[in-house]
Amino acid sequence: MTMVMKDRVDPEMLPILDYLTSIGFVIDLTDIDLTRERIASVLAAMKSAAPPIEGIDITVDEAPYADGSYNVPVHVYQPQSKTDTLPALFWIHGGGYVLNSAEDDDATASSLALAFNCVVVSVDYRLAPENPFPIPLEDCYTALKWTYDSAESLGIDPERIVIGGQSAGGGLCAGLAQITHDRGEVPVLYQLLIYPMIDDRNIEQTDDPATDHYVWSRESNLLGWRAYLGMEPGTENTPKYAAPARTENLEGLPPAYILVGDVDLFLSEDLAYANRLIQAGVPTEVHVYPGGVHAFDVLGGTTALGIRCNTERDAVLKKVMHG
Repeated sequence: MTMVMKDRVDPEMLPILDYLTSIGFVIDLTDIDLTRERIASVLAAMKSAAPPIEGIDITVDEAPYADGSYNVPVHVYQPQSKTDTLPALFWIHGGGYVLNSAEDDDATASSLALAFNCVVVSVDYRLAPENPFPIPLEDCYTALKWTYDSAESLGIDPERIVIGGQSAGGGLCAGLAQITHDRGEVPVLYQLLIYPMIDDRNIEQTDDPATDHYVWSRESNLLGWRAYLGMEPGTENTPKYAAPARTENLEGLPPAYILVGDVDLFLSEDLAYANRLIQAGVPTEVHVYPGGVHAFDVLGGTTALGIRCNTERDAVLKKVMHG
């Protein structure tokens, strides 16, 4: 990273990023299997060292495809203080479409369930490149439909389902909002898009070092999109719903909350998508955080910037879910 780019990063994030690099938290998608092993090892160590989150019951269930071809694992997070029907957050983990799992997001999902006073259903969708589009998105849709159909047994209000995700999870969330709207089977109250990965055209290398960033680089973005699409990204052949920024008609989609840091590769595509949602008449709230690198709200959740981001997000989502 050049000094110019480093000067733009929130100062509290710099030692955190240096530490993560020192313990092997490095994303290199030229060897996806090795990166999966490395990241899984780091996440497992971090999870074992972190104090348990109290007040949440976690169960694992399965959402079957209508044709019986596959059962999608879903992790359900219920506040132990729950005494009545609650809203739900349908959560989609990130990882460039090729990394991570629902279990890796246990702490995030548990924290969101407590912060929003809701039931969180986290989908463990199948990963690319072994399972390219449309499989991950159809896994998400199947799990969302199961959540809606299981509202009574889960103790959730079927009219208060919010969908959300981070990074590639945010991309799947945006695609899920589109496909759910078009199929008309599940009402979605709101979509929470956290630095979503939504445009496969954001792959061209440039001479400007400010377009390549900490945590998730343009090279990783190219390789992630190539794995997910099962073809070269950035062409006119990208299928509908795969890259949500490509969808022409955004009218009628659920209201959206989009957040992104200004030192994030996805800044421009996220702002462009937010603007198009607004132009389509979709109520959209946008937050850009100066100095925020990709995943700053998680990796730097204890920094002043991370706390402010999460506090502002929580206030909006609580209002959406509970009025």
